[in-house]
Amino acid sequence: MTASVVEQPTDWTEPGVHPVAPGVHRIPLELPIPSLHSVNAYVIEDPDGLVVVDSGFALPDTAERLKSALRTLGHGLDDVAQFLVTHAHWDHYSQALVLREEFGTRVRIGRGERPSIEAFDLNRGPHFRQIGLLRRCGADALADEIAGQERPERDTDFPSVVPDAWLDDGERIALTGRGLDVFATPGHTRGHIVLRDAAAGLLFAGDHILPHISPSIGLEGEPEPKPLRSYLDSLRLVRDMPDTVLLPAHGSVTPSTHARIDELLEHHAQRLDAAAEQVRAGHATAFEVASAIPWTRRRKSLSELDSFSGMLAVLEIDAHLDVLVDQGVLDVHEEGGVRRYAARG
Repeated sequence: MTASVVEQPTDWTEPGVHPVAPGVHRIPLELPIPSLHSVNAYVIEDPDGLVVVDSGFALPDTAERLKSALRTLGHGLDDVAQFLVTHAHWDHYSQALVLREEFGTRVRIGRGERPSIEAFDLNRGPHFRQIGLLRRCGADALADEIAGQERPERDTDFPSVVPDAWLDDGERIALTGRGLDVFATPGHTRGHIVLRDAAAGLLFAGDHILPHISPSIGLEGEPEPKPLRSYLDSLRLVRDMPDTVLLPAHGSVTPSTHARIDELLEHHAQRLDAAAEQVRAGHATAFEVASAIPWTRRRKSLSELDSFSGMLAVLEIDAHLDVLVDQGVLDVHEEGGVRRYAARG
């Protein structure tokens, strides 16, 4: 039995403080990423200090919006005892790092994010690894376009990206009024975690389970070899738990985590079928397969997408093709640095 959902605004990005359960509040924080609009920070009231799940993008306006929202609850930024961060993408992690510098707030994140955090280098560009992966997918022109856009801003004053402590799979975070269980859910990133409040029937899901879109797979500094396989396993892990209210990082609070997981599993099953069909039709690389499949609800072609979205599309198909190889549906070999697929048998 899931908890009941407290009524939310029709527009989930509406600024302010929106209660979702006793002692838990959702605060949408605007993002400099038009396709995502906002990120939900969740404030948990606790006598030992506020706990905030995900922190927003490190921008002055974002910090001011969080400060204003906390003021509505009778608190200030200095009342935040710790940030619990679901993964190391900048829209979730960076503001926690900046506020730690000013207030000494404790910052914790999943241990699986350590390789990407340790590899962080402002001089290298945010998609350094993805450029090489695109070339492996046969998408040289797209890789060149992404590489041409990489103009890292060197900010010598940016704080350390290392957390104060890691969150481990199976760990229980004991607060005064509740307990949060940590579950490793790799896929979106290799160190993504979700936090489950079993007693209240709540799942702080980060980007693992989103109500309106399927999250990108393996977009990080040090991606794992088979991110979609991990993502599907992580979905099934949460599906095997009792149902909860879904508290996503982007999008509306929804009453059933299970219902959305079922939709996501079906989406990826259809994507696997579509990718296999295109390989059987003679499309041999991830780029060729992605070019033959429609994208977004408007069914755009790959060439109609902006370069960033095109990168995500090609790498998503690459991840699906890897799963099809694991399933014995496809064979793969490398030729001239490009991976080429064929139907098995």
